[in-house]
Amino acid sequence: MNSSHGGEPVPTVRLRRDAELLVPPDAPGDLRVAFPLGEVPFRQASRAVRAALTRLAAGDVPENDLAAQVIAEAGATSLLQLQGLLRQLTATGLLEHVVVVDGLPVARLVPVGRGTPGRPPKLDDDALVKLSRYAIVRAEGGVLVAQAPRSHLQVELAPPAAEVVTALADWTTPKQLLADLRGLGETAVAQVLGLCAQAELLVTGGPEEDPEDGGLARAQWAVTDLWEHARSRGTRLSAGFGGSYRFRDRFAPLPPVPAPVSATRVELPVPDLAAIAANEPSLTQVLEQRRSVREHDDAAPITLAQLGELLFRTSRVRQIVASPDGQEVVDKPTPGGGALHELEIYPMVSNCAGLAPGLWHYRSGDHELELVSEPTPATTTLVATARATCLMEADPQVVLIVAARFGRTMWKYESMAYSLTLKHVGVLYQTLYLVGSAMGLGVCGLGGGDAGDFARASGLDYYDTGSVGELVLGSRPPHLTDHAMTFTTTRPQP
Repeated sequence: MNSSHGGEPVPTVRLRRDAELLVPPDAPGDLRVAFPLGEVPFRQASRAVRAALTRLAAGDVPENDLAAQVIAEAGATSLLQLQGLLRQLTATGLLEHVVVVDGLPVARLVPVGRGTPGRPPKLDDDALVKLSRYAIVRAEGGVLVAQAPRSHLQVELAPPAAEVVTALADWTTPKQLLADLRGLGETAVAQVLGLCAQAELLVTGGPEEDPEDGGLARAQWAVTDLWEHARSRGTRLSAGFGGSYRFRDRFAPLPPVPAPVSATRVELPVPDLAAIAANEPSLTQVLEQRRSVREHDDAAPITLAQLGELLFRTSRVRQIVASPDGQEVVDKPTPGGGALHELEIYPMVSNCAGLAPGLWHYRSGDHELELVSEPTPATTTLVATARATCLMEADPQVVLIVAARFGRTMWKYESMAYSLTLKHVGVLYQTLYLVGSAMGLGVCGLGGGDAGDFARASGLDYYDTGSVGELVLGSRPPHLTDHAMTFTTTRPQP
């Protein structure tokens, strides 16, 4: 069948667009292909390899034209070298494969991370196939980009080929697909389908044998959870990973502490750490005594001095140091990746002796609180949500809202930045738990909250500074205080 676009698709290749062909001036016989994940050397490259790499680096080239050029420069026997080179470039993630119709690329298989091409599923004409439920399709650069979380390859689809992915939303067969999408042409549809298979975008089976839903191992994953897991655990899904400083040339790094938001400040007392260390229980005792406390003593609520001591011992800025990368780093009692410390604490106060109710921000560099908002319906929602999440019978005395200034980590780290923030939340939770328990306070970490509610209550930009954790904090009732001071050891039973 002829394509309505006027011709059959032309198999086309090129070096990946973020790669560069380098010729060392002191060794012109050696070539190197550099890309974000490293370099691939071609030492003492033959005439055929030099000709092919030069043409592939220049842009899209039909495979037949590439073969003709190599033959013209190095002879007919060079075809075997060309085939070996193309296999090597594909295996090392350096080659893009393109479906071109009427001179226009309609689909492109692009390596974006590090990986080894797998064996795509066999697409028999009558086999049931559909798009993986884990696949994500997004708009980027005027095309649709389809990608699966386990593959280092993605498929870019121009408008004429986008209907192939749409048709794969439900189970179908390659034969039916070719019949339904006559506008693009059978051969082009088959080639686009092949690219999708290579990028692991497809699953085979059927409604009764869905490999992504039939067993717990795969059914348990929500799409967003699997993507976050995959993106934060290596370079398969992105050429940039770790401290890539991808925004260095576009934006200045955020300062180590945010600018003040209010003129209403409360200076916090500085605790005597030496006296505390001399009288406090040991770390082992605190670890054994630590409990999540969901009940507060409103007859003797937490005090401003206690809240200040907890914040001082867990979250104060001890030192700010200039870093060679231009981003100031911070020393705090808790560890943080790159010493960036993107987390801020916003106490939502309902009942604290010596401190007015409202949403406050702990200015860790000055050891003081600044008022963000007096009580409003939006702050009431924060308290109500924390109370319901913690299954408390009364409002918590204080909700410690942990918020992240995302730009502190995302300016430097790529792919893993949000995952790193969640690790920091866990570190801060444990530190607050241990110090709060040592002080005899009631602490309970919460498993969820609403970043939208926090944005409305604080007036902060959802994309700039967002809540990523919450804990409830208050004074322990007498019956729990007595229990907290009890320390016994028992031998674990076999």
